Amino acid sequence: METPCTQLPPSTPPQVGPAGWTSALGPMNSRSAGTLAVGRVKFFGQHRGEVNSSAFSPDGQRLLTASEDGYVYGWETQSGRLLWRLGGHAGPIKFCRFSPDGHLFATTSGDCTIRLWDVAEAKCLHVLKGHQRSVETVSFSPDSKQLASGGWDKRVVLWEVQSGQMLRHLGGHRDSVQSSDFAPSSDCLATGSWDSAICIWDLRTGTPVISHQELEGHSGNISCLCYSASGLLASGSWDKTIHIWKPSTRNLLVQLKGHVTWVKSIAFSPDGSQLASAGYSHMVKVWDCNTGKCIETLKVSKIHGCSTQGCRKRPARGGWGQAGLAFPEPSEVLSAGSPGCGPRLCLHPRWETLSVWSC
Repeated sequence: METPCTQLPPSTPPQVGPAGWTSALGPMNSRSAGTLAVGRVKFFGQHRGEVNSSAFSPDGQRLLTASEDGYVYGWETQSGRLLWRLGGHAGPIKFCRFSPDGHLFATTSGDCTIRLWDVAEAKCLHVLKGHQRSVETVSFSPDSKQLASGGWDKRVVLWEVQSGQMLRHLGGHRDSVQSSDFAPSSDCLATGSWDSAICIWDLRTGTPVISHQELEGHSGNISCLCYSASGLLASGSWDKTIHIWKPSTRNLLVQLKGHVTWVKSIAFSPDGSQLASAGYSHMVKVWDCNTGKCIETLKVSKIHGCSTQGCRKRPARGGWGQAGLAFPEPSEVLSAGSPGCGPRLCLHPRWETLSVWSC
């Protein structure tokens, strides 16, 4: 069945509205190094429901937003122009993610399916069926050839991207699977669950049965997982903490404490020395991964009932890379969301832009 979609012509401007919004923060105010500044905020109200997920394309040119209204939206990063509004799911879209090669993106839904989409043509290529309940997370392998998904049926499923065929079903979690990420080497897949455990799945070729090890230490839902370029794993939980692990030894290296509510999103800096995190407390924090200390805190203000704010930070050696969280002038910080339970986090692939959005 053909996927219904609406592609907007280049002249179509974003609409402003208080609900189901996307915002762009304009040029940041100049301040001294290490301080945070707030820029102009512009709201775009194309969403017709809460925004559940957001993702930048690998080249940073496009932003995806997945909405409770059952549509996935594609935005031009710099202009904020809406490129497409794609339908097809029979339920709310829970999560979205671009493939590392930038050619595809995936969406998951409460309709128990995953959809694979072609970026260039903005059309659905495959509908992946195999889950029995809502699908909450999806991740591409670093080579973009495999896809992992998880959801409320407690299943982790591996798929072949090119054909859309199911490769393997991984059983081990005792509750809903909420988060996932592939290791940079593609040898392992990490999944997090409401059972408070992290499973590390061994995906190496030649392994007859996919085995897994569990990382235990959290006392709440594992809402987000993120590998660093060096292979360390960060986990964020509803127990209000973030753990950084060395998966190969199962050692907990550092525990980050400071969020006063559930942790929802995390992201490593390119060199792995720092970590950004967002929770439901209208705060974004930047951490030193070696010392476990919070080195920056961004307090999110409420505007028109929605939560958004941007930050800038001048480059520091060993930090966020050459651009860091320092935004070129002029620059934009893209956000997406609607009134609700607080900000989530997405980082521009070039690490020049921070996206903060409400769930």
